[in-house]
Amino acid sequence: MNDEFRLTPIDVRAQEFGRTAFGFDRAAVDDFRQRVATELERLLKERQGLEERVHGLREQLKAYREREKALNDALVAAQQARADTERLAREEAELILREARLDGERLLADARDAEHQVRRDTEEAHRHFSAYLAAYRHLLERALSEVDALATHERDGSAPTD
Repeated sequence: MNDEFRLTPIDVRAQEFGRTAFGFDRAAVDDFRQRVATELERLLKERQGLEERVHGLREQLKAYREREKALNDALVAAQQARADTERLAREEAELILREARLDGERLLADARDAEHQVRRDTEEAHRHFSAYLAAYRHLLERALSEVDALATHERDGSAPTD
C-alpha cells in the first residue's frame, strides 16, 4: 500500500502538540516522545539488520541450491559414467572370452593336427623299422645259408676256394 503511514524517529521527535487548557504535562509528553523515538530507532535498526540477514540467508540459500544442482548433475554424470564403464567392461569381457574360445579352438585343432602328424610319423617309423628288420632278417638268413653251405662243404670234405 502506498498510503501506508510511515513513522520515523525524527517524525516522533519533531511532532508538536497543540496546547489546551486541560492538556497533558509537556515534560511527560516530551519524555514519552523521546522514548518512542529511541525504541523506533532500535526497531528500525533491528529490522535493517534482520533484512540484511535475510538477504544474506537468501544468498546462502541460492548458493546451496546451486551446489545442490551441481552435486545432482555430478551424481547423474557419475552414474552415467559407471553405467558406461560397466557396459564397456562387459563388452570387453565378452570380446576377451570370444577371442579366448577361438584361441582355444585353434590350439585344440593345432594339437589334433600335431597328434595326427606324430601318429603318421610313428606309423612311418614302424614301417621303416619293419622293413629294416625284414631286410636285416633276409641278410642274416642269407648269411646263415652261406654258413650252412660252408658247413656242409666242410663236412663233405671239400674246402671252399677263394
